[in-house]
Amino acid sequence: MTNPVNKSRLQEMYHHLRVNKLPKVTDLLADKGEDPQMFQELIQRVEEGILKSVREQLQRFDRLLTSDHPQITPEAPGKTSEREQEAVLNITLDFLRRINEPLANFLQKETAVPVCCYNLKSHLLKKFSHLCEGVAKAGSSASLQQIYTELYMTEGGASEVNEEHEVRLIEASRRPAERIIACEDIFKQSEQPIRTVLTVGVAGVGKTVLTQKFSLDWAEGKSNQDVQLLLPFTFRALNVLKDRSFSLEELLHHFFRGTKGVSSFEDLELLFILDGLDECRLPLDFRRTRVLTDPTESASVEQLLVNLIRGNLLPSARLWITTRPAAANQIPAECVSMVTEVRGFSDPQKEQYFRKSFTDEEQANKVISHIKKIHSLHIMCQIPIFSWILSTVLEHLLKSKITDHLPTSLTQMYIHFLVVQAKVKNIKYHEGTGADLHWTEETKEMVNSLGKLAFEQLQKGNLILYESDLSECGLDAAEIARYSGVFTQVFREEQGLYQDKVYCFIHLSVQEFLAALHVHQIFFSSRENLLSPPHSSQSPEVFYRSAVDKALESPNGHLDLFLRFLLGLSLPTNQNLLKGLLTQTGHDSTNQETVKYIKEKLNEKGLSAERSLNLLHCLNELNDHSLEEEIQKVMKGGVYDNHMTPAQWSALAFLLLSSNSNLEEFHLIKYYPSDESLQKLLPVVKASKKANMSCCNLSQRSCGPLASALSSSSLTYLDLSNNDLWDSGVELLCEGLKSGPQRLETLRKSAENVNTESDLLMPGLCGVC
Repeated sequence: MTNPVNKSRLQEMYHHLRVNKLPKVTDLLADKGEDPQMFQELIQRVEEGILKSVREQLQRFDRLLTSDHPQITPEAPGKTSEREQEAVLNITLDFLRRINEPLANFLQKETAVPVCCYNLKSHLLKKFSHLCEGVAKAGSSASLQQIYTELYMTEGGASEVNEEHEVRLIEASRRPAERIIACEDIFKQSEQPIRTVLTVGVAGVGKTVLTQKFSLDWAEGKSNQDVQLLLPFTFRALNVLKDRSFSLEELLHHFFRGTKGVSSFEDLELLFILDGLDECRLPLDFRRTRVLTDPTESASVEQLLVNLIRGNLLPSARLWITTRPAAANQIPAECVSMVTEVRGFSDPQKEQYFRKSFTDEEQANKVISHIKKIHSLHIMCQIPIFSWILSTVLEHLLKSKITDHLPTSLTQMYIHFLVVQAKVKNIKYHEGTGADLHWTEETKEMVNSLGKLAFEQLQKGNLILYESDLSECGLDAAEIARYSGVFTQVFREEQGLYQDKVYCFIHLSVQEFLAALHVHQIFFSSRENLLSPPHSSQSPEVFYRSAVDKALESPNGHLDLFLRFLLGLSLPTNQNLLKGLLTQTGHDSTNQETVKYIKEKLNEKGLSAERSLNLLHCLNELNDHSLEEEIQKVMKGGVYDNHMTPAQWSALAFLLLSSNSNLEEFHLIKYYPSDESLQKLLPVVKASKKANMSCCNLSQRSCGPLASALSSSSLTYLDLSNNDLWDSGVELLCEGLKSGPQRLETLRKSAENVNTESDLLMPGLCGVC
């Protein structure tokens, strides 16, 4: 007979295993999700694993009992000694332990990934299901799925550095559509596996919202369900850890606590999202960073990122990296499988957005009609955050029944936006009505402080600001936080890890407007010109001339929009909109002198087409349309000749780009065929799908500028036949084709003055008719 004590021990272990442990595991799995079917397959696998483990251990137990076990030695036939009983009991206990251990390991292994996936999806649903337009503020969020307007994303886009001002990129982006990609399909564009997608887009164009929509669709089970774990990071959050060390697995556990149960990530289908490369403050050095292949090896966050992007760590994982164009070259081309570009809203999507914002159909029609009339506003509405700013302004003006003074320029729009936010502050903090805004000393001080910060950080090229940046500007972080609470729509404070505070203006254009307002205020209060210190006691005419010169000195146009705002603030009509805040300084004679100076600059030789176009935008901000009117008369007559001034050629390019018609095919011969006219009309060429320049008297002088245009254009067809380009010109064109995205499919050229060697350079780059 079995010893009663031992029997009790045996029953206790069975009871613990069968009655306590197994039902708890099953109940835990069954109760995890709202959907009862969610863990059905998992539970079935667990049951099969338990049966298999028990079966294997029973077979082993049977072998032990039927073999010559050293602990079992019969003393007499038909009798069971205490020694035998103890031996059998020990073997039985060992059997139970052997079941217990593999069962626990099996359960941990089989349930860790699905449970982690469920927890991760729950986390992403909470994080991304609601979105605040503009900035985050309590009670203002809306369902992302409800307010989301589809964004325009295409395959291709420059992965090399692009230093041009982003507003210029938007204004020049009327190039025809390439292959449009749906957000959920970015990793399904090729028969070959795509590991890393680099998505470029200007600030505010919707890159972050796109990644949030992608994550939300995955969490809701709508798309990309082949991905087991989707892991979204922002470089802004990673910056906080720049002085710490982790293994890659520890980094994942740090950001996503629910992943701690996963013992290994190497065999899983992972998708990393790395949002905001342009905000990265980690020195990503792809040449000198040591190679890491073990996800459990500790290293700096920078080293982990470099090796993850290289493919040394988790080579089977997929990566989606987003960035503004200027930072795209931080990722080596060999590490990128595909480049896409987010262009924001197409024209139909702009209309869709404003119809969502204005539910009253009559109001929506009035808003859309007004925006279409103002080219500068309509183009900028391609950026979703700009559309939100404009809808905020128009909603306020329509509610106030100020319909006769809707904004007709960028400067006016941003002035109205500042006034709207000041009125919101007046109502919220001082119990005012907001009807008659009074600029208090507190509000003036706030605007001045934000303007100072905006200008100083604009000069340094900083868009994302930390407390150290504020300290360098002599500003107290607590004070700025108080300002951000007052002017939440203009300037925002975001929470990073460990409650580190991160600051930024809602868009670069807001920062540039406040910077221009600050420079204007300082000059007219103290005659100090911040653009060219230490000059003082200048006349307003000299001040505005120096601003024009300063902007033209920038090869990449970083002060283009700043200059538009500064000149727009010189108009008496715009100053009246800021009455009480802005000193009334405008004089028609001053503005006329500035207009005259700009026209002189437009006629100077060597001025690039891009800078010329910005000066024409400046004339619009100054409400001068004389050049446009001149060229409109020429266009009606259809006669273009060598008597046209460079300023008139620039105005022609401006009007062609501003027209509502699509630039499907550009024919240079319709205008005046020459090197000079081509160079002024290059922005139109870049915005066209096809360009025919046959028999246009072009020489090798045109090849350099044309090559530069080709490197960032969307041309698919280019006809340069019957022009004297010579070998040197053809070689320049080849370099331009090599450096660009190579969208050109057809290039026609004649062999005149081109030797055989140069003639053979073209077929390797594109098809030749």
